Amino acid sequence: MTVLLTGAAGFIGMHVAESLLARGERVIGVDSLNAYYDVRLKQARLARLEAMPGFGFINADIADREAMLPLAAAQVEVTRIVHLAAQPGVRYSLVDPFAYVEANVMGHLVMLELARRLPRLEHLVYASSSSVYGGNCKLPFAESDRVDHPVSLYAATKRAGELISESYGHLFGLPQTGLRFFTVYGPWGRPDMAPWMFAEAILEGRPITLYDGGRLKRDFTFVSDIVAGVLGCLDHPAPANAPRVLNIGNHRSVEVRRFVDVLEEALGRQAVVVDAPRPATDVEETFADIEAIRALCGYEPSTPIEVGIPRFAEWFLSWRKGG
Repeated sequence: MTVLLTGAAGFIGMHVAESLLARGERVIGVDSLNAYYDVRLKQARLARLEAMPGFGFINADIADREAMLPLAAAQVEVTRIVHLAAQPGVRYSLVDPFAYVEANVMGHLVMLELARRLPRLEHLVYASSSSVYGGNCKLPFAESDRVDHPVSLYAATKRAGELISESYGHLFGLPQTGLRFFTVYGPWGRPDMAPWMFAEAILEGRPITLYDGGRLKRDFTFVSDIVAGVLGCLDHPAPANAPRVLNIGNHRSVEVRRFVDVLEEALGRQAVVVDAPRPATDVEETFADIEAIRALCGYEPSTPIEVGIPRFAEWFLSWRKGG
């Protein structure tokens, strides 16, 4: 099949593209290579993909309908879309809220308009976020839980995307699966995410900030497990008039302090820790109920942090050395 993959030069996007290409699919990658973080990292990811047969690249902003909608006529062979491009980051949404609405709401709408114009499209899989659960206290988070109290603009834009997708399924019979990602980490991760920021600070002897003594808990999910779930869902199209939303996580909730302990061991350095109150944008705990995605495609995450963090650390040390 031919897959249109947005966010191809991103963290998860690169890993998904590599797996699709490895199994013989053709991948058309879309990315704007924006400067939200170091473009050299995005270019390095892209270079890996361009070295693989079956990959093509389009430099475009998903929110630019003048650039995106003509792809319906230019890429008629597309049968699947994996839409991962977004403006990420919970706290940065306080700095530039307009970027979040542009990418995560307008960009999502443009992708749905493109999807309904593609004559052979069989399935659209898109990235949502566990952030939509807001301050929910019931654990683990299940897809049936209320998601109408977001605690960040980022979460609100992701929920908006889910609702727009629901309407497009009803109006146009567009088969869609939204995936609520839970704290993905691993090699080729983003510089604005905790694993990278913690590792960099530890190696440079700078302090790291842990909120509430590091007692906040996250469902840390290794990127290879995420990729397996994305591809599994992609291969099981949703009914045309019944778009679905699924959790995709590790089904293990780990204290951030424990995550740092394992990272210290992997790097061979001790962290200098500063305690601070939890920001209003951060929830106390995330924990994914994965029964629905397990039933759909046999999704079974298998990478504990004791395995995943050393893999991330090995890559990170290599990246810092220029490799």
